Amino acid sequence: MYDVIVVGARIAGASTAMLLARDGYRVLMVDRDRVVRDAQSTLYIHQSGVAALHRWNVLPEVVATGCPPLERIRHTAGDTVLDGAPSRTGGVRAAYAPRRRLLDPILIRAAVDAGVEYRPNASVNDLLFEDGRVVGVRTGSVRGEAEHTERARLVVGADGMRSTVAARVRAPVLMQDPHHTCVYYTYWSDLPPLLRTFEAPGRWVATIPTNDGATLVAAYFPQAQFPAIRGDALDALLTQVQKTAPEVREEMAAGRRLEHVHGTGDQRNFFREAQGPGWVLVGDSGHHKDSITARGITDAFCQAQLLVDCVGDGLQDPKALSTALKRFAEQRLDALLSAYHSTLKEARLESRGPRTDVPLGMEIDQKLVIH
Repeated sequence: MYDVIVVGARIAGASTAMLLARDGYRVLMVDRDRVVRDAQSTLYIHQSGVAALHRWNVLPEVVATGCPPLERIRHTAGDTVLDGAPSRTGGVRAAYAPRRRLLDPILIRAAVDAGVEYRPNASVNDLLFEDGRVVGVRTGSVRGEAEHTERARLVVGADGMRSTVAARVRAPVLMQDPHHTCVYYTYWSDLPPLLRTFEAPGRWVATIPTNDGATLVAAYFPQAQFPAIRGDALDALLTQVQKTAPEVREEMAAGRRLEHVHGTGDQRNFFREAQGPGWVLVGDSGHHKDSITARGITDAFCQAQLLVDCVGDGLQDPKALSTALKRFAEQRLDALLSAYHSTLKEARLESRGPRTDVPLGMEIDQKLVIH
């Protein structure tokens, strides 16, 4: 009998499991993957997310990967350029964008060091229910080996946008909006280590420095263009960069592409009900939005901390736990709703007048406006 079973061992799941174990709970964390691989991700961690890593004493390991600190941002919209530095948040100033094949194992190790039992290569086939309450999971090896039954007072679904946990509990969708963009990106060598975003009507480009001297170069397109561009995503990406950020395209000519092109046309926008009897959803399982503002990792950290703060020492008492989960659901919506609406505004890729803010949610204490 575990106190908590966490389904999913990536950003949201590993963070939640680590924090619960540090609070003294017996935690099992399962994940269907045997090996941690890179995930489809814009990589960027906002300062509030970096501040969480700092609080959890995990930031030094992230810095040790050689991921460069991102201490300035430049946003170009037509003839206007905004250049600024982020304000200090929670004792940190820099943002970071580490590769997920490096970041996720750091969080998994921190969870295991805290006492979490980590079981990779274990696919959750179903949930256990008693009197309408989730009381555990049925897991089996991805290779089809014998099924195991594990019980817990709480099951945490941290298994992504297509969450099995959410499907099994039939979590209602509270809010849903249409897809607005599709995105393609790759990694390039020998670009300036600058965090930059560029916008024009119907177009968006970003460069995000990451590990090993590589830079993620991403291009966003209206969702309606997805069928036309998916057949030759590299050409679409390069053409978009040429139109929207010609200086970046010129820099790319002097470097080289390091990987194939990644991308998706499935950028869903929704909130699911976050909790119910014996279950709760964190990360993309309960809430997902367009990646154009790169909020996914930071929001996952926020939800992990919020859930653990709400649960406190009340997990052993079913009534107290029910109250805590309802409080988490309410506070999650309050914490994330504003960013959800601002993200959808960006994702519409519409023309706008001169802006006085920069994207990616940075708080700016210095600003240079160049016309």
